[in-house]
Amino acid sequence: MAANQNLRDLQWAIQAIKSGSVNLHNISFYLSQPISSCYQETENSMHINISTNKDSIPYFSQLLTTLGAAKKTQTSLQNLEFHRVEWEFQQLQNIGVLLEKNSSIKQVVFRRNRFSVQCLSELSEILKRNGGIKEIIFSESGIGSIGAGLLASALKINESLDELQIWEDSIGSKGAEELSKMIEVNSTLKLLIILDSKAITATPLISAVLARNRAMEVHIWSGENREKSSKVVEFVPENSALRIYNLDLSGSCRIACALGWNSTVRLLDMTGIRLKSQWAKEFRWVLEQNQNLKEVNLSKTCLKDKGVVYVAAGLFKNQCLESLYLDGNWFGGIGVEHLLCPLSRFSALQNQANMTLKTVTFGGGRTKIGRDGLTAILQMLTTNQSIVQFGIYDDESLRPEDIIRIFRSLETNATLRYLSLQGCKGVQGEMVLQTIMETLQVNPWIEHIDLKGTPLQNSGKTEGIYQKLGQNGRTEPDVDLLKDMALTVPKSCRAFLCGQEFAGKTTLSNTIVQNFSSSKLPYMDQVRTIVNPVEQAVRTVGIKIKTIKDEDTKISIWNLAGQHEFYALHDLMFPGHGSASFFLIISSLFRKPNNREQKNSEEIEEDLLYWLRFIVSNSRRAGLQSVLPNVTVVLTHYDKITQLSENLQVTVHLIQRLREKFQGYVEFYPTVYTVDARSSGSVSKLTHHIRKTSKTILQRVPQVYELCNDLIQVLSDWRSENYNKPALKWKEFGELCQVKVSALRIRSRHDNIEKVEMRRQAIANSLHHIGEVIFFNDPGFLILDCGWFCGEVLGQLIRLDVRKQSSTENNGFVTRKELEKILKASLQSQIPGTSSKVFENLDASDLVRMMLKLELCYEQDPGDPNSLLLIPTILQEGRGRPQRWQISMPECLYVGRHLECDDSSHMFLTPGFFPRLQVHLHNRIIRSQNQHGATYSLEKYLISITINGIYVRVELGGQLGYYIDVLACSTKNLTETLRLFQQLIIPTIQSLCHGVTLTESILRPECVQNLMPPRYRKTQFVHLQQLKQALLSVPADSMYDYQHTWGPVSDGDRSILRAGFDFARDLLSDDDFREVLHRRYHDLYHLAVELAVPLENNSDETNPLVSSTEPDSTVEPTFAGIAKGVEMVLQRLKIIEQEIRDLKQEIQGLRYYEHRLLIELHRKVNYLVNYNVQVEERKVPHMFYFVKTENYSRRLVTNMISGMTALRLHMLCEFRREMHVVEDQIGCEMMQVDNGTVKCLVPYMKKFMKLLTFALKIGAHVAVGMGEMIPDLSREVAHLVDPSLIYGAAGAVAAGAVGAAAISRVEGSRSRSRARTLGGESSRDIQQDLRAAQQWLVDFLKDRRCSTGKQIAENFGLWRVRYRDDGQIAWICRRHREVRANEIIEVPV
Repeated sequence: MAANQNLRDLQWAIQAIKSGSVNLHNISFYLSQPISSCYQETENSMHINISTNKDSIPYFSQLLTTLGAAKKTQTSLQNLEFHRVEWEFQQLQNIGVLLEKNSSIKQVVFRRNRFSVQCLSELSEILKRNGGIKEIIFSESGIGSIGAGLLASALKINESLDELQIWEDSIGSKGAEELSKMIEVNSTLKLLIILDSKAITATPLISAVLARNRAMEVHIWSGENREKSSKVVEFVPENSALRIYNLDLSGSCRIACALGWNSTVRLLDMTGIRLKSQWAKEFRWVLEQNQNLKEVNLSKTCLKDKGVVYVAAGLFKNQCLESLYLDGNWFGGIGVEHLLCPLSRFSALQNQANMTLKTVTFGGGRTKIGRDGLTAILQMLTTNQSIVQFGIYDDESLRPEDIIRIFRSLETNATLRYLSLQGCKGVQGEMVLQTIMETLQVNPWIEHIDLKGTPLQNSGKTEGIYQKLGQNGRTEPDVDLLKDMALTVPKSCRAFLCGQEFAGKTTLSNTIVQNFSSSKLPYMDQVRTIVNPVEQAVRTVGIKIKTIKDEDTKISIWNLAGQHEFYALHDLMFPGHGSASFFLIISSLFRKPNNREQKNSEEIEEDLLYWLRFIVSNSRRAGLQSVLPNVTVVLTHYDKITQLSENLQVTVHLIQRLREKFQGYVEFYPTVYTVDARSSGSVSKLTHHIRKTSKTILQRVPQVYELCNDLIQVLSDWRSENYNKPALKWKEFGELCQVKVSALRIRSRHDNIEKVEMRRQAIANSLHHIGEVIFFNDPGFLILDCGWFCGEVLGQLIRLDVRKQSSTENNGFVTRKELEKILKASLQSQIPGTSSKVFENLDASDLVRMMLKLELCYEQDPGDPNSLLLIPTILQEGRGRPQRWQISMPECLYVGRHLECDDSSHMFLTPGFFPRLQVHLHNRIIRSQNQHGATYSLEKYLISITINGIYVRVELGGQLGYYIDVLACSTKNLTETLRLFQQLIIPTIQSLCHGVTLTESILRPECVQNLMPPRYRKTQFVHLQQLKQALLSVPADSMYDYQHTWGPVSDGDRSILRAGFDFARDLLSDDDFREVLHRRYHDLYHLAVELAVPLENNSDETNPLVSSTEPDSTVEPTFAGIAKGVEMVLQRLKIIEQEIRDLKQEIQGLRYYEHRLLIELHRKVNYLVNYNVQVEERKVPHMFYFVKTENYSRRLVTNMISGMTALRLHMLCEFRREMHVVEDQIGCEMMQVDNGTVKCLVPYMKKFMKLLTFALKIGAHVAVGMGEMIPDLSREVAHLVDPSLIYGAAGAVAAGAVGAAAISRVEGSRSRSRARTLGGESSRDIQQDLRAAQQWLVDFLKDRRCSTGKQIAENFGLWRVRYRDDGQIAWICRRHREVRANEIIEVPV
C-alpha cells in the first residue's frame, strides 16, 4: 500500500524536474512496462517507467528535453541508465543536448537497448563532443562490429572517458580490430571489459594494450555456444600481471610478439594454455628483448623438448627474468639439459650466462628427465650461483640413487634456499634420508625442503629433516673465532737461494734435492748430478721451487732468478712476518762458468753486500726484527781452484768483516761453504746444514694454526681430484672448507658470515706465510702450485715487453683490453711442442688483477673500470736527454730535499720500491682535492709533476737506490712549495718505505736551479735537523740572518760550483722556522721555571731590572695568585699575538724573553757563587762540573750514578755575569764514583746541572763557552717537553706566552717572598746541599794534592780574587784577571 502511494504519473515527474523540487543524482528509464509511471526510490534516485503505447512514447522525449532545460539537474545529475530503449534519431539528439548541458553526468548505461546505424553514428558524434562522461556501459545492446567501429572512432577523439564495458555482445574480430586501433591512439582509457561470444575477440585488444604499453585494466570474457561464460584474458596494471586463460595458438603468438618491447607486464601467467614450438620460438625473442618481465608461469602448457629449447635459448640473453615455472609439461632429458645450460658453468673460467633467474621448476608425470637431464641437474646445482628456489614436481623417472646424487651436489651450493621434490617417487629409503641429513650438516643455507607426497614423507620419516632445518636457522652464540683455534709448530720451511746470474743456484738446488731423495748416493767428489742439457743451456726464468720431504718436515727450495729484470719479483716473494725461512747467498768464485777468470774480493763483496742489504731491507719491511733472518754464504765453483790463493784468503776475511758489520741485522752462520754444485759429496755438508737449520728455525718461529697442517693435506687431495689444478678460487676454497673442514664451516644460515670468512682468510694468510700457497685476497685466488705461478706465470709477466706489442705509446700507459691481448699472446707462445696451462686455470682479466695486486702494473684512475694501466717495464731511462726546467723566470724559486736511507750501509730502497712510488704518488695526486689540471709524466727513475704552478722532479739515486731527491721549480713562495713536499710527496715516499728510515736534508738551491747531475750534488746538502739545531745554538738576534755555507764542487781540475752561502730563512719554510722559534720559547720556559730560586739575604730587595709600576706585575705568592698571574700574562700575550705578522717580529719577541732570562740566569749563577756558605773561606772554587771522554771528544755529565768511571772534574770561571768554561783546562781525574760521592753530589747536580742544562738548551753556552762539549740533551729533557706545542706559529706564540708567564711568576714570587722556591724547597735545604757538595770538593782536591792556589792555577787556570766594590771572593780565569784588573784585587791562598 505504501509502495502504491509512491507511484506518480509522468506529468508529475516533468513538473517536479521543472520546479527543481527534487535533487536527482540517478535516473533510470524503463521502456518495456505496461503502465507508465514514476517512482522515487530514494531522495536522489528516480525510476521512470514508460509504456510502449503510442501515447506514452512522446513523454520520453519530453522528459529528456525537460532534464536538459532544468537548472538544478544540470549540476546534480550524475548517472543515466536506459533499459530496453529502441532509440530513434530525435531521442538521441535530445540525449546529446542533455549531455551537453549537464556536464556533471559521469555514467551512462545502456541495457538491452537497440540502435540503428544512424543512431549509433549520432551517439558516436555525441561522445566525440562530450568531455564529462567517465563511464559508458553497453549490456546486451547488440551494437555489433559496426557499433564497435563507431565507438572506436569516437574514443580516438574523446579524452575524458575512463571506462568502456561491452557485455553479452558480439562485436566480432572486425569490431575488436577497430577497438585495438582506438587503443593505439587513446591513452586515457583506464578500464576495458568485454564479454563476447567468441574468444578471438581478445587477441587484437590485449595485443594493442601490450604493444602500446597502455596502463589499461583489461578483462575479456567469452561465452561461446551459449555456454557458461569464462575469462579469456586479464591484465591488471596495479600488479603488472597478465593472465591468459583461454586462447588459441595464433592469438598466443600475437600476444608474444606484442610483449617483445612491452614495459608494463611483470608477470605472465599462461597456465593451462596449449602451446607449441611455434609460440616458443616467438617467446625466445621476447626473453631476449624484454627488460621488464620478472615472472613467467608456463605450467601445464604441453611444451615439448623443441619448445623448451627455444625458451632456454632466450635465457642466455635475458637479464631480468627471476622466476620460470615449467612443471606439468611434456619435455624430456634434452629439454632439461638445454633449460639448465644457461644456469650452469662448465669451466672455472666460464661465467654463468644467466645470473638473474632465481626460481625454476619443472617435472610432471609426462616429463622424462633421464640420464642427460640428471647430469644437467647435477651440473647446475654444483656450479650455479643465482638459483634460490628449485623444484622438481611429480617425477617418476628419478631413482633413489639419483636423488642421493642431487643432494650430494648441494653440499657446496651456497645460494639455494628452497628445494621442492613434491610428489617425486624416488624420494624413499634410508640412504636418501641419511644423505639429506649429511647434506644439511654441511649446507646451512637451505631453509626449506618440500617433500609433500613423496614416499619418504608418507612413511613419516621426514621429521628429523625439518628438525635439522630448524637447527640450521638458529642464531649461534657470537664467539671469538680466531681465539679458539689451536696453534702448533709449523712443518714447512723455505730456503731461499739468492745470488747473481751464473752463480750455480739451479745446479746446486738440483744436487741438494738429489741428496735428500737418495740417501744411499755415495758422497764422492767424482760423482756428479745428472743435469738435463736443456737446463744447462737455458737460465732460470722467474723463481723455481723444488720441494723436499724430510721425515715430517717439508722443505721448499726457492731459487731466486739472478737476472736484474727479476729483482722486483724478489720483493714480492719475500717471506712475511713469522715465516719459517732462511737464506743461502750463493756467489761464484769465477766471473763466468765457462772460463777460469776468478772474481776478485771486491766483486764477491759486491755480490754478498747486495743480497745482505736486500734481506735486511725486506725483513724490516716485513716486520722480522724480532727474529733475525738466518743467512749462510755458499761459494760455488770451488772445484776449479787448483791451489789455494791469496785471493781466497782475502775473500774469507771480507766475509768475516761483513759478518761483523751485519751483526744485529742478520744471524750470520759462521761457516762459509765452498762447494762444487754438481757434486753430491761436495754438497753433502751443506745438505746436512739445511736439514739442521730447518728444524731449528721451525722451533723458533711463531706457531701457526693447527688447521694449516690439516688443510695442506685437504688441498693436496683436492688437486689430485681436480686434474692437478694449480689455482683455486676463493669461492671454491670456501666450499672446500664447508665440506671438508668442520672448524671452518658455517653451521647456521644466521651465523656471522663475515667472522667465518675472517677465520678462513686467517688460515689462508697463514698458509701464505709458511709458503704453502700464494694467497691474493683482492682477486680471490689461492695459488696451490707456487712453482708454476712463480715460473710459468710471473716469469713471463716480468719479462713482458709491452712496447713491442702495443699498438699505442702513451707514456707508459696501455688499455686493459690491449694488455689482456698481449698477455694471451705472450703466455701462449711457448716453446714448440709444449703448451701453457695458464689460461686453463686463469683468465686474462685475472692475470691483470694479479698484476695490479703485485704492483707489476697500476691503474691510472682506480675508480674507473676502463682506466689505463701503467706498466713500469714500458718506461725508459731519460739518459742523454737535456735536463732543464719547463719554466725559467727571474721570480722562480728553486727548492730541493734529499731523502736518504738512515742506515744506507745495511739497507736500501729495493728494486720494487720506485715503480710502486710512481703509481702511489700518481694516485694520491688524482684523489687529492684542488689538483685539477695536474700533469704527471714518468721515466724509469724519474717522476715529473706539475701542480698549481709548482714543477716537481722526484729522482731515484745511488748505486743501489739508497736516496731520493725531490726538486722543485716554483712560482709560489717557499712555504707553499715546501707544504706540497711535506703534505703530499714526502709522506707518500715514507709510507712505502716501511721499516727503512729516511732522513731529510736540504739541497743547495743552485744545484736545483741548474739541475746538477747527482754525482755533483752528493755533497751539496745539509741535514734539516742539523740546520735547525744550528739556529737553536745562536743568540736570538742572530737567527734571522744565520747563513749556511756550501763547499765548492769540482770535477778534476774543472770547477763545477763555487763555494757560497744561503740564509737559513731561504732554506726553511715559515713552518720550519716557527718550529725552531717554538723550541726556543719552550726552552726559555723551562729555564724560567728553574730560575725561580729565592735570595735568602735579600728578601726585601726588588729586582732592579724589572719594573713593577704596573699593577698586573705583582702576583700573590700562592698557587691561586700564580695561576691568576699566568692568566693575566696569557691575556696580554693574546694581544701580542694579534700584532705578530712575520718572522722578524716573532724573533724580536724571542730576543726580549731570551735577554730577560739570560740576565736572570747570570744573576742566579752569581747568587750560587756568592751563596752564604763559606767553606774554609772560599779557598777553592765553587762552580765545578764533570766531563766524560768518549771517542776523542768530551761530553758533559749531567747525572751522577754510582760506578761511573773515567771522569774528569773541571771548574768554571766565576766572574760575575760572565761565567764560562776555561779553555785548555787540565782538570783532575776521578777514577770511579762511589755511593758516598753520589750522596754528596746528586743534590748539587740536580740543581746546578739542571739549571746549566737549560741554559745550554737555549744557546746560552755561546756566552759561557761550553763549545762542543755540550751533550745531546734532547733525550734528557724529552720528558719536560710537550710535543703538542712543538709545531706551528700558534704553538710558538703559545710557548712565548708560557715563557712570559714563567718570568712573571719569577718576578712576582721574588718580590713577594724569598722564603720558599716554586718547588717547595726551603733555603735551609739548599744551604745544606751546597755545603755538602763544596765540602766534598775540598776533600777531593786535598786527596789529589790540588788544594793550594798554585796547584789550582796549574790544573784549572783559576785565580782567587776579591771584587773591589762589594768585597766578595771569586775564582776567575787569566783573561778576566788581566782585562778586569781595575775591578778586582788578587787574594792568594
